[in-house]
Amino acid sequence: MAAIASIVLAAGHGTRMRSEKPKVLHEIGHLPMVGHCLRTARALGADRLGVVIGAGGDRVKAALGKLDPDAQIAVQDPPRGTGDAVTAAMPVLDGFEGVVVVLYGDTPLLRVETLERLVAEIDGGAAMAVLGFEAEEPGPYGRLITDEKDNLLRIVEAKEATPEELAVRLCNSGVIAVRTDALREFLPKITNDNAKGEYYLTDLVGLIGGAGHKLAFVRGSEDEVLGVNNRAELAEAERLFQQRRREELMLAGVTMQDPQTVYLAWDTEIGNDCVIGQNVVFGPGVKLEPGVTVKPFSHLEGTVMRSGSAAGPFARLREGTDVGANARIGNFVETKKSVLGEGVKAGHLTYLGDATIGAGTNIGAGTITCNYDGFGKHKTVVGENAFIGSNTMLVAPVTIGKGAFTGSGSVITKDVSDDALAVGRGKQFEKAGWAASFRRKHGDT
Repeated sequence: MAAIASIVLAAGHGTRMRSEKPKVLHEIGHLPMVGHCLRTARALGADRLGVVIGAGGDRVKAALGKLDPDAQIAVQDPPRGTGDAVTAAMPVLDGFEGVVVVLYGDTPLLRVETLERLVAEIDGGAAMAVLGFEAEEPGPYGRLITDEKDNLLRIVEAKEATPEELAVRLCNSGVIAVRTDALREFLPKITNDNAKGEYYLTDLVGLIGGAGHKLAFVRGSEDEVLGVNNRAELAEAERLFQQRRREELMLAGVTMQDPQTVYLAWDTEIGNDCVIGQNVVFGPGVKLEPGVTVKPFSHLEGTVMRSGSAAGPFARLREGTDVGANARIGNFVETKKSVLGEGVKAGHLTYLGDATIGAGTNIGAGTITCNYDGFGKHKTVVGENAFIGSNTMLVAPVTIGKGAFTGSGSVITKDVSDDALAVGRGKQFEKAGWAASFRRKHGDT
């Protein structure tokens, strides 16, 4: 297989999004759309990657530095069409020989397998290959014009098409693969002699084919070439992404009790034999090892759950949580930056922040690690096999020893020794007859 480079076009302003945020930075599965394109290009094997941004694209440039620091950035200014955008990126290809795949920053659902078929056409002798699809409503899409033997002849934009050409349902996605030698030779020959006065990348088809080089096209699905131009299309892309990821995970051995109510992030990892209840939401950075159970109405992000552990219902596991094997996190328990050892139990109404909880420890209902003093965060450490009584306030920084107990309702402000009992609460006292006297005073006999 030839070497692969990719150019991602991300210079559009996206005015139809009605947003101050650049269009390609709107997210699908908690990842900017352009990030999906970069991941797809890398998965395809692109070791040279260029992204074309527009003038004033500082936010896109900054995001690219985090999404793929090795991507090279080119600027198109002013915007004069897709052919001009690729021209702006040609310095990225200096010294490169192989196949160039052109992608779009607002088309986040392309499958690697589809692009591999496109590249295979170049490996098979074509100078250029185009990704097409059968559209339910061809409308404004450019059309792939073929001969009676299904050979690709040209691409015609909808605004330039004749009535006969508009009747064609095979549409252009815009995605192409092209040999670098053909791109270098024919890209400068594209003109802007058309209704919009722009340089269309699609004109390469006629130029390359007209010079006698072999052309090819591959059919993809309409879903995967969906381009996002407004919030309704963004929601549709999110729906399709979620559906795809759910199916992939279920086929890999994950049980989802009501799949349509489970929402996943782009990087969610779930092992086989995990069971996911209804209305579970996964934010970025979640990894579940095999055999984990997440019960309904739980929300996880930045969390690792080890094999055999369980969370929920109504659990909130936040960034930096590590739940040990066979541990149990119950209803209305929230964790953040906390490591829970093997077999830990925190069953009810608890907050564990900036904490390390030793294996086998039981955390009673209503326990809170008081980790914030108004200026900084402080750490709570609980040893193995400890027992934290219900409604205990652990005022950090504090350490509870191995095997230690705290009395229910205690406020613990000092370290507790191994195997000790710590009680920190007001002494109970009783005033006989006080309640009856109080009621009489208020006229209640």
